[in-house]
Amino acid sequence: MKVMCELGLLREGVDSRQGDVRSHKVIGGSATFMTEESSHIVRDGSKRKAKKAKAKSEDAAVVEKLDGRFSSIDGVLEVFKENKVMMQGEMEALGKEIKMVDTAKIGKKLQRMEAVIARAKSFTKDCTNVDKKLRQLVDMTEDEAIFHMKQSAFLYQLAVQTMPKSLHCLSMRLTVEYFRSPPPDMEQSLAEKYTNPALHHYVIFSNNVLASSVVINSTIIHSEDRGNQVFHVLTDERNYFAMKLWFFRSTYKEATIQVLNIEDLNLVDHDRATPLHLSLANEFRISFHNVGKPFRTHIGTEYMSVFSYSHYLLPKIFRSLKKVVVLDDDIVVQRDLSALWSLDMEGKVNGAVQVCAVRLGQLKSYLGENDINGNSCAWMSGLNIVDLDRWREQNLSETFQKLLQEYLRAGEELFQAAALRASLVAFQDLVHPLDDTWMLSGLGHNYGLDIETIKKAAVLHFNGNMKPWIDLGIPKYRGYWKKFVNRDNQFLSDCNVNP
Repeated sequence: MKVMCELGLLREGVDSRQGDVRSHKVIGGSATFMTEESSHIVRDGSKRKAKKAKAKSEDAAVVEKLDGRFSSIDGVLEVFKENKVMMQGEMEALGKEIKMVDTAKIGKKLQRMEAVIARAKSFTKDCTNVDKKLRQLVDMTEDEAIFHMKQSAFLYQLAVQTMPKSLHCLSMRLTVEYFRSPPPDMEQSLAEKYTNPALHHYVIFSNNVLASSVVINSTIIHSEDRGNQVFHVLTDERNYFAMKLWFFRSTYKEATIQVLNIEDLNLVDHDRATPLHLSLANEFRISFHNVGKPFRTHIGTEYMSVFSYSHYLLPKIFRSLKKVVVLDDDIVVQRDLSALWSLDMEGKVNGAVQVCAVRLGQLKSYLGENDINGNSCAWMSGLNIVDLDRWREQNLSETFQKLLQEYLRAGEELFQAAALRASLVAFQDLVHPLDDTWMLSGLGHNYGLDIETIKKAAVLHFNGNMKPWIDLGIPKYRGYWKKFVNRDNQFLSDCNVNP
């Protein structure tokens, strides 16, 4: 049996393309029930006709209100409330009329409808598949992020450890030019200056033509007695001829510059089975625990640089000299360094700026079971005044070699890591602390250095990965280095060197 029910309700529709609100056909005030077997019409005479006419007029009034009120959201809400009240009234009227007809059949329909609704509500929402999919997406995103982080770290290390193409070009062009038109041999005429202990001797280990040039240029510019300065640049065989030509053609006032190929040195008492090679100052990043500090600063980090294997050849290379100042090739000099030569080192071997944020006691697990003073501060290379006589008396080179072999036999994987440990232990209690104003470190990794502190420092040390001659150098510090580059040199233009 099919039952059709028409109710007097107001339905609303919104035309999505035109954006206006329209009212659909209104069927008001009557209820009609029809069956396939018979049609029974319940009427209430004149009262029902009057009620139907009244309902139509009310619906028409509501439709008129729609045109004005749907222009704003507040109007829509107001119409919705009025419509709800009207529907409640209609339902009450409908309930009264239902009592006048056969409600048994309607009751069965309602029961079946309620059963269907109850059955629909009983179905549980199975989110397992959705959960699995979301977890897969999260895992894939994490794996991709980890991959990009590792790739970024690798490319960063590759960028900071690789010689820039322009500087490689500079070295090659200088080498070719050296063999095309060799400079005159000035070694014999300058031999006396090279070995005169009364002069101020500076030693630089470097394989970078431009960097070593900046060190020498900045030192000479700020010096008051340039005639007494002798610079010894120790490099490898690949860069030796480029260095020779560069420093021969460049003007450095009255200072004297000697370029040495460390691989070609004939040293007394050196084991010939061990070939000589150039090793620059060892740089390491050290993380340690700050006891008593807040949680955010509980882990401290310092970039350390100490002498490498090549530095321990100094007493053998310069046998006639008593003191030398050792300069790293990543520094810039801002003040006259002559006062270092009259410094009373109180019997110590190495005058260096100390980093007391790192003490040997904090590195005891790394340095091994040697008898070390836990309160001793770590020290930095970059600017060091070295008493070679005291070095020879203390047999420091032999001590270093012994410790180095001990660490290597103990299973130290990296030669440089073993050299760091050996250097810190070998110089224990033999370091004379220099005032902090002599050298400021961190310009190759620390973005937060104070500008006034930078201006007051005698030497700026660009220790860290972000050297000033590469594109990754910290921009606000590179100006202190760039101003000592000789930009008029034709070789710089030919190789597009523009640090």
